[in-house]
Amino acid sequence: MKSFLKFLLMSCCLLSAVFVQAQNQQDKSIVVLYENDVHCAVDGYAKLAGLRDAIADTAYVVLVSNGDYVQGMTVGAISKGQYVVDVMKAVGYDAITMGNHEFDYGMERMFQLLRQVPVPVVCCNLYDVKMERSVFAPYVMKRLGNKRIAFVGVTTPTSLDTEAYAFRDDEGNLIYDLQHEDIAVQLQRAVDEARRAGADYVIVDSHLGEEETNRNSDSHLTVANTKDIDIVLDGHSHAVIVADTVKNKVGKPIVVTQTGTKFANIGKLLITPDGKMTTSLIPIESVKEKNAYVAQVTDSIHAMLEAQTSRVICNSEVPLRILDDAGNEAARMGEANAGDIVTDAYRVMTGSDIAVLNSGSIRNELKKTGDLTYGDLLTLLPYDNYIVVAEVKGSTILEMLKKLVSFLPKPDGQFPQVSGLKFTTKVKDHSVSDVQVLNGATQQYEPINPERTYKIATTKYCVTDGGLHNTLQGCPIVLETKKTYSDVFIDYITERLNGHIGQEYAKPQGRITVIK
Repeated sequence: MKSFLKFLLMSCCLLSAVFVQAQNQQDKSIVVLYENDVHCAVDGYAKLAGLRDAIADTAYVVLVSNGDYVQGMTVGAISKGQYVVDVMKAVGYDAITMGNHEFDYGMERMFQLLRQVPVPVVCCNLYDVKMERSVFAPYVMKRLGNKRIAFVGVTTPTSLDTEAYAFRDDEGNLIYDLQHEDIAVQLQRAVDEARRAGADYVIVDSHLGEEETNRNSDSHLTVANTKDIDIVLDGHSHAVIVADTVKNKVGKPIVVTQTGTKFANIGKLLITPDGKMTTSLIPIESVKEKNAYVAQVTDSIHAMLEAQTSRVICNSEVPLRILDDAGNEAARMGEANAGDIVTDAYRVMTGSDIAVLNSGSIRNELKKTGDLTYGDLLTLLPYDNYIVVAEVKGSTILEMLKKLVSFLPKPDGQFPQVSGLKFTTKVKDHSVSDVQVLNGATQQYEPINPERTYKIATTKYCVTDGGLHNTLQGCPIVLETKKTYSDVFIDYITERLNGHIGQEYAKPQGRITVIK
């Protein structure tokens, strides 16, 4: 009898311990760590994984990415995204969505890269036109304790304009779509499906951004036209937002948050056991934890990158800038000295009358002077853009300029950097005046002739694939160089500048006058 009572007592204690342990597990908070617009800043991944590891002892923790990871710096450009994906595989995400720059290398390459990442890719609006179905699952459900969280993905449809080449075949037919229905309608359908599947919380992994678009797809407008979303982890516009509040379709306040870009911050969403949600941004400099394995992978990639990019190309007396001293995107609102030298390269090396490049194609500035390596110059111009020459009537150029200044005073990645061309614009009425073209024989500027056909050097992206807001669409291409825009730039520096960038490029040269 005593043995039986002893056994019974021990069993009760064991069951009690199991119950308490289970209760404690259910009482744990949930932490969602999020990032957006990393743009190849791979050194931050080891800290992201390290922070995840540290939190995992006391809370359920998941990692999500809100897009724009494979492009933006040399590490992405030289490997066409492979090196970045290698690091992301080492990190171990729970859900990722795509940004517009995941399409930069074309749809086939994007699929090739994403297939390597052992994590659900969620996107409710990428649509296969031929198959008449969605490409990816709209959401993934994660069970954490006794709660189920649905992560719903959505990607900006403006990629149909800015990365148009990825969505069409060689004949120009649309083969993939991002807006075959209204974005809010597509997102609401995914949210409803997740709720019916038992989601306690619905979190949107978004790459829509905060800026109004001609496709009515910014995050705030989308929230205002949907319901049953708990929070939006956003990306695309590189904003630093701890918690913006937007009222949804039924008047409920919904938080929208963003971390900035290039791992300026790591986002942290805390969900307490009672369902309360709070967001915070953790500056990457303050994170001391590092995941050793991710750091090892990153170090090995840096070693490979160094071997590929350390060759010195030139010497520069001046920094090549695209930002002003306050960090504003000056090249997206006016002339920049980096834009001057880059477009000079395209005009001179192709023998064209004019060169034009959308400012968003100059991705990073080079603040340092002295020796510049191949890697430095590839950082400046990291895309797979090829230089072409198109024939364009003067009247079309005038219309192009009017369109490209129409977003002022807001920064716009399609704002032009030019060579062989001068013009004045007024922000108040977006007028364009005093448009002049350089006479190659006299080296004097002359008023543009609306009836004359000029040869314009630019990237193929700017003629056929959505750049410059499609203002050169349909203009005949008379020369395809088969060289990337970074290679043509390097040719100009080495062959025409004899490997030396001098004081003539110290400041913008007065080609674009913006009157506020």
